[in-house]
Amino acid sequence: MKSSVILRTGGRLLLPVSGLFSLYILLRGHNEPGGGFIGGLIAAAGLAIYALPRGREALYRVLLMRPATLAALGLLLAVSGGLPGLVVGEQFLAHQWAAPGGFAIGTTLIFDAGVYLVVVGSVLLFLSLYLED
Repeated sequence: MKSSVILRTGGRLLLPVSGLFSLYILLRGHNEPGGGFIGGLIAAAGLAIYALPRGREALYRVLLMRPATLAALGLLLAVSGGLPGLVVGEQFLAHQWAAPGGFAIGTTLIFDAGVYLVVVGSVLLFLSLYLED
């Protein structure tokens, strides 16, 4: 599959578009349909189309870290998104808000970002097992 001109060209064009769209879906997921899971799937699909004709090493160069590390970092982020609820005496994953510097951020976004990274890392870890070196 490395000689597929269509996948090589399409992957190069689709990667930034899918990346931006996945971030849009991630960020709108708090108030509308979307969120970390579907945003992560969109990002992973764009990265998969980019990596299929290029191989595993090209995927690793784009990611800057191994997929398993990305998934582990996402899991850590998702769990840490639930801890502020425990700190203030509520349930784990109870939504909390903070406004550092006037910019409001909620723990839901932290959790969704963690889910996003877990999905991207997991899908790409599975895919990387089947890519050529």
